Amino acid sequence: MSTTNKADMTPLERLLSYFTKIHPGEGVSVAYLFANSFLLLFAYYLLKPVREALILTQGGAELRSYAVAMQAILLLVAIPVYGMLFQGRKRLALLRTIIFFFASNLALFFLLGKLGVNVGVPFFVWLGILSVTLVAQFWAFAADIYSVEAGHRLFAFIAVGSTLGSLVGSEVATIGIPFIGAYGMMMSAALILCLSVILSARADANIPEASRGHSEDGHWAEQHAGLLSGFSIVLKDRYLMLIGLFVLLLNCINSTGEYILAKIIIAQSEAEVLADVTHTLTKGDAIGNTYGDFYFFVNLLTLAIQLLFVRRIWQAVGIQGALLISPIIVFFGYGMISFLPAFWVIYMVKILENSTDYSIQSTTRHALFLPVDREKKYKGKTCIDTFIWRLGDLIQALLVYLGMNVFGFGLKHFAMVNFALSTVWLIIAIGIGMSYKRARANTPPEGQA
Repeated sequence: MSTTNKADMTPLERLLSYFTKIHPGEGVSVAYLFANSFLLLFAYYLLKPVREALILTQGGAELRSYAVAMQAILLLVAIPVYGMLFQGRKRLALLRTIIFFFASNLALFFLLGKLGVNVGVPFFVWLGILSVTLVAQFWAFAADIYSVEAGHRLFAFIAVGSTLGSLVGSEVATIGIPFIGAYGMMMSAALILCLSVILSARADANIPEASRGHSEDGHWAEQHAGLLSGFSIVLKDRYLMLIGLFVLLLNCINSTGEYILAKIIIAQSEAEVLADVTHTLTKGDAIGNTYGDFYFFVNLLTLAIQLLFVRRIWQAVGIQGALLISPIIVFFGYGMISFLPAFWVIYMVKILENSTDYSIQSTTRHALFLPVDREKKYKGKTCIDTFIWRLGDLIQALLVYLGMNVFGFGLKHFAMVNFALSTVWLIIAIGIGMSYKRARANTPPEGQA
């Protein structure tokens, strides 16, 4: 194993050592993956405002809700297609195929839009699939090329690139859309996605052998074949099943929390309009201002946690302990809201929940795939991070519909539902931690995987 003697490090590695525990020879690959994660999220956040503008002007809010359901339905088809793409392909070829596919789709949307075709709904559905698929592929690739030990040291810092990409991308989109338009933003994102492929290849080529996980040795050693192999891998593996349930509850709880937040912000904004003595404040402006502040604090806290605390938390309590942080925050947070559903309580709980979800929870969840085999990294992770993730959206929508139209729930009742779900979520997190410990103990020595 490499030493951490700074005398053996390049200037780049000495700089990175202030942020993460890096070994000599790892600096170039880490820099490429950091930039890769930055570009993927940068491209996605260029497209998010475009998505909202197109569907709300070409479809409306109700159609937007139905489009979320379409994503989960289409992923039932996409997962088997992905399984076919996986067969016999090396990791870079697989990654290249998926990214070029999405980039070519952007070119098609650009042409259709310029021809006056209404692309609002298909683009909304497509971008929802892109967002979960590209993130799943990036982290499956990272978990494949790095050893378990190296991944534990480096993933937290690489994930900072994603956080920065989302921050910068959203700002660039705000500035850029008035100049190049929604469809111009699509072509910009397509070019950025193509550039990310080059960075992936350079990262893979520059990993030192002591830090490498799997080497490319010809063909995939597949144990599960067929169109439904992605689903069967998850259903037949207890560890992946637990991760799937964990992700399902994570998204369901968070989405229900977003509904609670939206309802309280609407009520708060109406009160602000009534209290405005100048009579110039509109409800839309009040809602926009509140959400603007909310996203700012979430993104700022996410960046601080990701950069300063995630790696230290992993060192202090391990992956198993880090996995419990979000469920514990949710457990106590929605417990408080159940008793006191006030604006500032909900507002602060959601800031803390979202920022820890986007930093500690997200990075830790990706690290869970470090000790599993290649099929589980790619097919299993893709199934979990795409279809099962979107299934959480569907369940949340059903919960809100039943709560509002059948049971007559108020905000405190939805908070109580989240409180109950968080208890199950916490138990599942403990089970994953125990399974992860066993999976890591059964991992072959580094370099022999």
